[in-house]
Amino acid sequence: MPDTATSPADSTVAPARPDHEVVIVGTGFSGIGAAIKLKEAGIEDFVVFDKADAVAGTWRENTYPGCACDVPSHMYSFSFEQNPDWSEMYAPQQEIRDYLERVTDKYGVRPHLRFGFRAVSATWDEAAGLWHCVGEGPDGTEELTARFLISGIGGLHVPAKPHLQGLEGFEGSAFHSAEWDHSVDLKGKKVAVIGTGASSIQIVPAISREVGQLDLYQRTAPWVLPKLDRRITKFERVLFRRFPIFQRAYRRGIYLYLEFIMYRGITSKRFGRIFERAGRKNLELHVKDPVKREKLMPTYEYGCKRLLMSNTYYKALNQPNADVVTDPIASVGPHSITTEDGTTREADVIIYGTGFDTQAMASSVEIQGEGGQKLAELWQREGIQAHRGTMIAGFPNLFFLLGPNTGLGHNSVVFMIECQIRLVVQAIEEARRRDASVSPTKGAQDSYNSKMQADLGDAVWSRGCKSWYLDAQGRNITLWPGETFRFYESTRKLDPAEYEWAAVGADAPAAPDNRELAEVG
Repeated sequence: MPDTATSPADSTVAPARPDHEVVIVGTGFSGIGAAIKLKEAGIEDFVVFDKADAVAGTWRENTYPGCACDVPSHMYSFSFEQNPDWSEMYAPQQEIRDYLERVTDKYGVRPHLRFGFRAVSATWDEAAGLWHCVGEGPDGTEELTARFLISGIGGLHVPAKPHLQGLEGFEGSAFHSAEWDHSVDLKGKKVAVIGTGASSIQIVPAISREVGQLDLYQRTAPWVLPKLDRRITKFERVLFRRFPIFQRAYRRGIYLYLEFIMYRGITSKRFGRIFERAGRKNLELHVKDPVKREKLMPTYEYGCKRLLMSNTYYKALNQPNADVVTDPIASVGPHSITTEDGTTREADVIIYGTGFDTQAMASSVEIQGEGGQKLAELWQREGIQAHRGTMIAGFPNLFFLLGPNTGLGHNSVVFMIECQIRLVVQAIEEARRRDASVSPTKGAQDSYNSKMQADLGDAVWSRGCKSWYLDAQGRNITLWPGETFRFYESTRKLDPAEYEWAAVGADAPAAPDNRELAEVG
């Protein structure tokens, strides 16, 4: 492996041209969407890497029982490639994966894909104006260069697993929801599910009927609302296929509902109380045991954690073979789990529904920018942040899709991805026109993030509730604080004044039109 401790900028001979103009990492919605829009812009010299052997990202990795989208299907798709054939309001995992496979082929992205190649590091070569990308493939370590680097891996791709005393001695099967072991037969087994997030509320009802005993280890009871799910009729699908205008109108209606109803539920205390009443009624209707019902009653303000919806979660936990354990886990034995109150429960299988490491965005690939500055160290020192959630001062020609503060608590992140891709393509086109590298000015980035954190400070997520949205300092690094149309306006048109344009080459003059930025709105 090349010595990444020494910056390639020290080299006196720059390569004549990069191996690829653009390298994209990841083949989920972000990577495939970026590839499509690059092709539409006439940029064909790019490659898309993925560590796996197929496209679809999280929808390839997550194959657990009951896996489905928690955003209405017609919004959880590209605006330019709407799917008239969703079978349900909330599409199951396989349909979303199939959709991404079809889109990949339809838009000619397949020849640009390279599977089985895991990105390891990327180092900026200041003299040449290139990224030196190192990855591991079937033939070992390989280095290649690119002028632009797009990360499409997002923030939810590294499973977070609890550190439990004695786990190494557990003799049963233990796995994370995103690494589901399909060779394990759960029929009649004593199964422990740890965590009560978005994956657990799908897994629990999907496996409850076949397992012998299901123990749900819960740290915090989530708000669970009824899911407005239904089968989409054949008539509707034929109508959408023959008359796309109806599907566009349907999608617009869903967008407005999510934007003006669901969003108000997580930003307005008054609206939030309405949703809280719906959540309590949902719980009281389906869980009859008063002790179990008390354990499942949320104690935090609605909206402060991720919103969950299910018509079957409470029903599954109401069954006699299900129990809810709220005492913290003390240790794991060869065939059991012991909680801090001294109770030991038998377990044949442990399933982690414990989500993902949101801060792995900075550490899963080692990235070095100007002056050898490591992104992980910068973000550890100053907090995870980016300009418009996409670019970072001191890291030219680097773009993050679903970067810091682009997550949502109420609408589809595919909408956010498309907004970012539009901005990325504009930045690349402008950098090509100027023959320069591009990165946000520190002033623009600081101004943008200061305003955004101020907006977040008044939101439900910052009112004393702990969640994976927050870093160790209590700073929200995950969510966009406003309506999605505000993010659209924020990224709709690249403002050159917010960026530094450095001409390629150690002795090259500064690129033109680099104006001072007074304030970022």
